[in-house]
Amino acid sequence: MKRRDFLVKSSAAGVSLVALSACNGAGSGGEEVVTATSDGNAGGSGLAGTSGLAKPAMPEWGGPSPFQHSVASGDPLARQVILWTRITAEGLDEVPVIVRVSRDPEFSDVVYEGVGYARSQADYTVKIDAMLPEANTTWFYQFESLGYFSAIGRTKTTAHGDQSVEHLRLAVMACANYSYGYFNAYRKVAFRRDLDAVLFLGDYIYEYGPGEYGDPEVEALRPLDPPHGIVTLSDYRRRYALNRTDQDLQECHRQHPFICVWDDHEFADNTWSDGAANHNEGEGDFSDRKRAAVQAYYEWMPIRPVLPDRQVRIYRSFEFGQLASLMMLDTRLIGRDQQTDSPVTARDRNRSLLGDDQQNWLFEQLEHSQTRGAQWHLLGQQVMLAPLTLGALPDTANLDLGGGAQVNYDQWDGYETSRRALLGRIEAMGLDNAVVLTGDIHSSWAMDVSLDPGNWFAYNRFTGEGSIAVEFVTPAVSSPGAPTKGISDLAKAFLIPANPHIKWLDFYHRGYMILDVTPERCQADWFHLETVSEPSNQEHFAMGWYTASGDNHIQASKVPCAPKHNAPPLAPEHNVQQEALA
Repeated sequence: MKRRDFLVKSSAAGVSLVALSACNGAGSGGEEVVTATSDGNAGGSGLAGTSGLAKPAMPEWGGPSPFQHSVASGDPLARQVILWTRITAEGLDEVPVIVRVSRDPEFSDVVYEGVGYARSQADYTVKIDAMLPEANTTWFYQFESLGYFSAIGRTKTTAHGDQSVEHLRLAVMACANYSYGYFNAYRKVAFRRDLDAVLFLGDYIYEYGPGEYGDPEVEALRPLDPPHGIVTLSDYRRRYALNRTDQDLQECHRQHPFICVWDDHEFADNTWSDGAANHNEGEGDFSDRKRAAVQAYYEWMPIRPVLPDRQVRIYRSFEFGQLASLMMLDTRLIGRDQQTDSPVTARDRNRSLLGDDQQNWLFEQLEHSQTRGAQWHLLGQQVMLAPLTLGALPDTANLDLGGGAQVNYDQWDGYETSRRALLGRIEAMGLDNAVVLTGDIHSSWAMDVSLDPGNWFAYNRFTGEGSIAVEFVTPAVSSPGAPTKGISDLAKAFLIPANPHIKWLDFYHRGYMILDVTPERCQADWFHLETVSEPSNQEHFAMGWYTASGDNHIQASKVPCAPKHNAPPLAPEHNVQQEALA
């Protein structure tokens, strides 16, 4: 069943490699300025200015600012972060692009300088893996090319794995359909000064053509490019370029580092490893389409490839000091068998959602996180882990309807062996404080995660005893949920009593989630938008749910967590038409 039907009825090739070289100069703060070159062959020139090295020769350009898609950062580590931009300068190729990173937005204390090259084979995108001198620090960066400065970006490195961290704040987002609504959620997240990063859990773009999956009134004002369903590399590139012209999305990328993973619509609806529901023979070989989609994703997203020669592997991990580990999973593409609509097939021991390699990696990461003493173990992934049934029953493996009549086999319900393996490993490890973060379903959910939630002897819906993890699901940025609030309320009134582990849900509102993590507790706060049918700055706090350290079940909070104190300033507004000084 498609997600939208259920709700109504109940992005590398061209990624640059970085060659680092020490510089003889020093920044104004007394630190050595790191310089780097970034091109396909790890060659290039150094910089003039603080480093005293030769500035790369720029081609002549008499056009407007080439930074039409602004800037972005992502995949932050303790002393590294990906910095991204794109050059729009028709007729030019091999365009040098300079980046500088500073401790302050005035760039009086530059700590890093690098050079990348905008090339046609990477759709003129530029990514530089900046090496920075300090962990857990906010930085400001800016690109320069063809006589122009880009907007000023703001990013942050993570804490070292052994570093003490008292407070972590993450925005969690998913499902941004350009033709279904305005990106008001991105604007609201952009101006939250205290965020450490934005987790985007998939469906950053949608593959549909005009009239297939959009709001007609919105689509008339926000027409799709290309004006047809996307299949080829050029198609995917153009759709990313369209999304990245949105000023609210640009601002969110400019202010915060993103940690991203794809879902299905970066490829086609209900994708699995070898096909998709929204792919037919007339659209060519699916492996070609998948290859094109992967390449465009790595070009346009500020992401660091785990294996440059095997970019389809996107699962990876991050550490936020001793406070938290984050494991980003691919529950959509690399190991997923084709979806089923049969409860018998869903329990086939040979079916997999993660694939053997990813599952083994995940188990190793959980053990590493536990061994190193991380307080919280966060899993960022796409589809709901907790079961969703028309009436929970005790889960007996030899019954076709063990656990109850499940309604959405696109999620972990369709891959029972994979779910049992993960939850069984968490239970066997005695792992406390596992928090699952989910997107995909265009709605808001707060749930306990139990091996057998329909069994009174295994799980107590009133106390949470028997829950071994918790799950928080973020709503869509703009993709549709239930058509009316009334339908959402009716579904809620039926599904919560039928599923004892589900504590709260909202099918109607779009928005985002703020995850607030301290040593004492991990709380998800849902913020819902008043509308996506027009630009709007209106939102409201919907609900908060938290798990106290060691409890492994959730409790309600009617107030959101307080923001961090003394959050660093946002990157200032900047006129991208400002010319670089001679």
